[in-house]
Amino acid sequence: MAKKKKGNQAPVPPVEEPDDAPGWHAIDAACERIYPDQPDPVHAASAPHPPFGDGLIYGISAYRATESAPHWHFVTYGFSELYAKESDDPDVSGWGFELTFRLARGAEELPPNWAINFLMNLGKYVRRSGNAFDSGHLMDLNGPIALGTDTAIRAIALVSDPQLGTIDTPNGRVKFLQIVGLTSDEHGACGDWHTTPVLNLLRGANPLLLTDLDRRSALETPSVAEQIQTGIDREGSQSPLIFVTFVEWETAGKGASRTAVLVLGARGVQALVPKLRSRLAHGRDFRLIGREQAVNFCARDAAGWKTDDAVLTIDLTPTALAAVRANLQPVRGRYTWPELPNFVLEVQPSNITDADGNVIDVIG
Repeated sequence: MAKKKKGNQAPVPPVEEPDDAPGWHAIDAACERIYPDQPDPVHAASAPHPPFGDGLIYGISAYRATESAPHWHFVTYGFSELYAKESDDPDVSGWGFELTFRLARGAEELPPNWAINFLMNLGKYVRRSGNAFDSGHLMDLNGPIALGTDTAIRAIALVSDPQLGTIDTPNGRVKFLQIVGLTSDEHGACGDWHTTPVLNLLRGANPLLLTDLDRRSALETPSVAEQIQTGIDREGSQSPLIFVTFVEWETAGKGASRTAVLVLGARGVQALVPKLRSRLAHGRDFRLIGREQAVNFCARDAAGWKTDDAVLTIDLTPTALAAVRANLQPVRGRYTWPELPNFVLEVQPSNITDADGNVIDVIG
């Protein structure tokens, strides 16, 4: 209770304690506006907390949502600045986002542990790689989203959470990015066309873009598949590059016989082949980026290649492009084309590993 002064003077207002977690409380307030009846959601805390662990996430709350269909609505705490302001940008809090995830819910009382672990692992990925997420981004998970299951959901896209959107906090702006589970062919369609129109097609049957481990690919619906193929042919891909595990190239010989040898993993060729249609055929360049080297594929009037530091650039005429499209496959071997002289593309098998580094599949 506030103390009163003697006489007729007005009471002295109480002294408010400074908020030691303004970012955290701002996220809580945003969630409470959507779930006013759930003041105490299920919460999982990381142990140890950052910065002592190898991730960014301090905790994850899971709300029981019923709109559209019963689902768990997960919200992370940690990509933004939860406590004191430390970054130099006053307008953006930390990485500028938090992640959300809407997972179809059954009769279970608690959210599944794999979903918590999955989100925690994304925090480790951002911390280790330095790569921030944003709306429209895609990620191939190289396996099922829930390890040990046979779900067809093997990739993710990120979009603005339709209910949480973007908020202003005392530490700056925070976007809530919703993770959307995709099948492999849906992921490919996003890369070969554009994430937004593909997800808009999925919204027809799934307005909030819930991730359901039991669902099949939307491309199994003929009308959806036809719209995607029409979109690719009409507009092409908006994705100018892909990061892959293995890109190596070298040159050999001198003068007119100087040859470039590009070595790609079969996984990288899987990424490249559809881009020959959705990028190069539309006159747009495309780049594969490896750990130390990269290769550009460009639509040009004269065929050839050139090098610049760690980048090999391959120029393809319409005739050369057609020749490459005709026989390049993610199958081990050496590929050459008369239409592209003094160039060799060698495809090597790609090992697919689990989280522990064990080989679980081989492509090529």
